[in-house]
Amino acid sequence: MCGIVGYIGYRQAYPLLINGLKRLEYRGYDSAGVALLLNNETFVYKRKGKVSELEEFVEGNPTFGTVGMGHTRWATHGEPNDTNAHPHISEKGHFILIHNGIIENYSLLKEMLRRKGVSFQSETDTEVLVNLIEYVYLNGKVDAETAVLYALNKVVGAYGVVILCRNEPNQLIAARKGSPLVIGIGKQEYFVASDATPIIEHTNSVIYLNNDNVAIIRKNELILKTLENQILIPQIQTLSMEIEEIEKNGYEHFMLKEIFEQPRSIRDTFRGRIAVNLSDIRLGGLLDVMPKILQAKRIIIVACGTSWHAGLVGEYLFEELARIPVEVEYASEFRYRNPILDKNDVIIAISQSGETADTLAAISLAKESGCLVLGICNVVGSSIPRETHAGVYTHAGPEIGVASTKAFTAQVTVLSMMAMVLGIKKGTLAKEKYLHLIKELTLIPEKIEKILTLNAEFKNLAEKYKNVSNFLYLGRGYCFPVALEGALKLKEISYIHAEGYPAAEMKHGPIALIDKNMPVVVIATKDKSYDKIVNNIQEIKARNGIVIAVVTEGDTTIRSMANYVLEVPDAEEVLYAILTVIPLQLLSYHIAVLRGCNVDQPRNLAKSVTVE
Repeated sequence: MCGIVGYIGYRQAYPLLINGLKRLEYRGYDSAGVALLLNNETFVYKRKGKVSELEEFVEGNPTFGTVGMGHTRWATHGEPNDTNAHPHISEKGHFILIHNGIIENYSLLKEMLRRKGVSFQSETDTEVLVNLIEYVYLNGKVDAETAVLYALNKVVGAYGVVILCRNEPNQLIAARKGSPLVIGIGKQEYFVASDATPIIEHTNSVIYLNNDNVAIIRKNELILKTLENQILIPQIQTLSMEIEEIEKNGYEHFMLKEIFEQPRSIRDTFRGRIAVNLSDIRLGGLLDVMPKILQAKRIIIVACGTSWHAGLVGEYLFEELARIPVEVEYASEFRYRNPILDKNDVIIAISQSGETADTLAAISLAKESGCLVLGICNVVGSSIPRETHAGVYTHAGPEIGVASTKAFTAQVTVLSMMAMVLGIKKGTLAKEKYLHLIKELTLIPEKIEKILTLNAEFKNLAEKYKNVSNFLYLGRGYCFPVALEGALKLKEISYIHAEGYPAAEMKHGPIALIDKNMPVVVIATKDKSYDKIVNNIQEIKARNGIVIAVVTEGDTTIRSMANYVLEVPDAEEVLYAILTVIPLQLLSYHIAVLRGCNVDQPRNLAKSVTVE
């Protein structure tokens, strides 16, 4: 969600902060600001709107200082405006703070501070925290570090914070609970950010803060401790990310780049895990817990958004190939409905960012119940891999576009490999079928490359339907979750209302919507449901509906019925979801571009949802 960047060192901070904020724009935001500290003098600039508008506002004003921080805000408390934008300054000006997350007990703290005579300018929970720190600092006559530790022990909620103290100008204080922070280590300089994208061009040595960690950062030293003031030994990691991965590299948008990266990202996801001779799959992250997975009475998949759709595909995969009962839960509902959990259940948490607050809450609940919890995640060092017992990385590479594309196909690739491994080990998947599926999975990237050569066709189709108000998406079996994902992509980036349904459910309500103005996207590959979905298409055509069909290459039956046909290469039924989603991603992309929408940063959305 919100983005954080901070710097302390020997260079002028402002250019580094602005560039870092631009790297974080993909996360989604509504305002931006920077704070600079030079000796005991502070310069704070903030503005509703884009980072470019902040730059224009700052132009001509002082931007001195080798210590500073910047923020992009996604509104939670208070509307997007200049006053509610970060950074926030304490009433008497001693502290400046930027914050990701939510302080849940902010209203109680605010009322307490008001009784003490503190006044507030904004509607935010963040201003409450910075004033609490200042109140402790002044009335307790303590240093900034002590004031921060005391205040953070009084707040309830989630936070990633960076704090400046005007009277202690040669340090930054950073702290994390639930909202990610990473510290980059340079030569006589340090960087702080909510993820690695603003850091990678300066250093690849980083420290990921854990929950309840506080870092006191000075130009020549970093002290890491707990909220209880216990000193910790920093664990330095090396980033594998390359700067080219977060550039557009000639593509008009990150989303288009990431759609076209899917052959590579899928190969990277199974590379090293599928034997060179295609004889086996080895998921190293699961080896130690495999006996317990094989004994599982039930698998529960928890996720949100696109990852939830991947989980639905996983349900079909595990039940068909490994014959294990599966439930797929919205992580946001799982925690609050008092689910019945057994120690023999296995929980699989799926998240692109590894920081999804709802999914992390579901993990916590599952661990309290004694369940084995596995993670499927794209971001190395993020919270979910650290909070789960074991898991598998997707290796999709950085995904900058807010609307997820390559993360989905990489997640389904991991789920496919997991289901195959469980099936062969449990004896529910024949060896011959196992070897065949491995081979078929390795062919998926080149089949996607073939689909991508038809990009111009998808653009032409988008031109015809860029101005419609509604879409329906229908699918059966493995392609039902694809229908949901296709509808979500269109909603996210084009702002066209779209709904996905199991094709057979059309008759139970949605068919009332169908007329000559209603495009219906039907995923109709040649699988065991083919004859049934042909009947569904006939029902749509009988009501003058517009049928856009995603079909298996060479299909003539549906081609003779549909208004438009988008072909995908033939594949195993269990792998069709990875292929059939590609045309829907491209169709959504082109419709959104033709409508003039910002496809990389859709309105109101954030890439990493770090608040509940």
